[in-house]
Amino acid sequence: MKFDRIEINPKILGGKPVFKNTRIPLYIILQMIRDNISFDQIILEYPRLVIEDIKAALDYSMYLLDHPDEETISLI
Repeated sequence: MKFDRIEINPKILGGKPVFKNTRIPLYIILQMIRDNISFDQIILEYPRLVIEDIKAALDYSMYLLDHPDEETISLI
């Protein structure tokens, strides 16, 4: 699976996954989804994101759950 919308770089937020070319961490968006905030509302709050970015965050999370032996994917 290709994660071209996600970046992991130790120089950005201590290596936490962020959306590429932003400093928006995936965990913030995942928390918003958990709290029942719609994709449209998320995009209003974070206008640099598009729906495909949010879906990429979900895909990345599912990948990590499905591959527990892999700590992270190197995305730099």
